[in-house]
Amino acid sequence: MDGALTLAEEITLLSLDDETGRPVGRSGMAPDRALAGALLMQLALAGRVDTDRDRLILVDATPTGDAALDGALARLAAPDAPKDARGAIPLLARDAAEARGVILDRLVARGILRRVDQRVLWILPDRRYPKAEGRAEVTEARARLRALLLQGEIPDPHDALLLGLARAAGLLPLIFSAAELAGVQPWLEVVTRIESLNRSLAVAVADIRGVGMGTTQREV
Repeated sequence: MDGALTLAEEITLLSLDDETGRPVGRSGMAPDRALAGALLMQLALAGRVDTDRDRLILVDATPTGDAALDGALARLAAPDAPKDARGAIPLLARDAAEARGVILDRLVARGILRRVDQRVLWILPDRRYPKAEGRAEVTEARARLRALLLQGEIPDPHDALLLGLARAAGLLPLIFSAAELAGVQPWLEVVTRIESLNRSLAVAVADIRGVGMGTTQREV
């Protein structure tokens, strides 16, 4: 798949260490819920789901052709699926490992990541995804988020949602220095409250921030 990266692809890239290709950010369930939130938002942007204050509405169950996205869509189309965004995110998070694997494989196929398989102590498998050198996609999302906050830019829906997800997953201290984060707090609060899709999704993303607080990274 060519073209611009999706929300799920960009949050996956941001969550990988630039040098080692290992996951960074918060521990616990927060990264899985952040990815679930990205998939839910993509489905909304693609016109497959819609929400109001209290409901998540399945608009169109037609597959998108994106394996990770279609797995989430199938979950939401099940008769017993939650009928609100807050309930949908933990449901989709159950499949986060599988969805992340699909996304990582796709980024490898596009030459944006490399897959490195090694063994620790000659026994334990260790798979890493170092970022390819010279690919603009590797640094693009980070550059946009920095411009968004440091230059006070008004975000489009995609970037407003990406910023909220990065914050929820504890990734902002890896993108900004402590001094930079302290300086942009007022604008950060404004931007992450922009109702890019609607209030229900904004609330659902905010819920992610309450998960996985066992990180050593400073909370922002």
